Amino acid sequence: MQNGSKKQGKKNNMARDPKELKALGHESVYSQKYAPEVLETFENQHKDNDYWVRFNCPEFTTLCPITGQPDFAEIRISYVPDVKMVESKSLKLYLFSFRSNGDFHEDVVNTIMKDLVKLMDPKYIEVTGFFTPRGGISIYPYANYGRPGTKWAELAEERFAMHE
Repeated sequence: MQNGSKKQGKKNNMARDPKELKALGHESVYSQKYAPEVLETFENQHKDNDYWVRFNCPEFTTLCPITGQPDFAEIRISYVPDVKMVESKSLKLYLFSFRSNGDFHEDVVNTIMKDLVKLMDPKYIEVTGFFTPRGGISIYPYANYGRPGTKWAELAEERFAMHE
């Protein structure tokens, strides 16, 4: 078991050519441990305008760090890209790498957000985990980030303040 705040991924290079991607179009290799190094990026072809990209992972699994029992969630990731975008198959492999990892729900959501900020340097990103009930209680952690000193930082503050 690892503490989510101590996890560090390897620096990833942005693919300029789809042939440079390692995950897409190749056999899937699923890591049995937390694996931020599988994340890959490609160049945003529409840097001239702002737009949202959203990923839903309705079958996310991790382990309770105390009991080792599985925890299930839907993970939602929404971001406004700048130069780099995350490649979806590598994101799937990355999210799968939490399956045998023991972390609290709040750690999982913050780790995912921080790894994606480090990888892509997006203008804005938010990650929400909708964890199924355990012991009669559902936990829905939310984390967001807006690039400091920009309108995106202001959006992050607004969305955080309005979060339900």
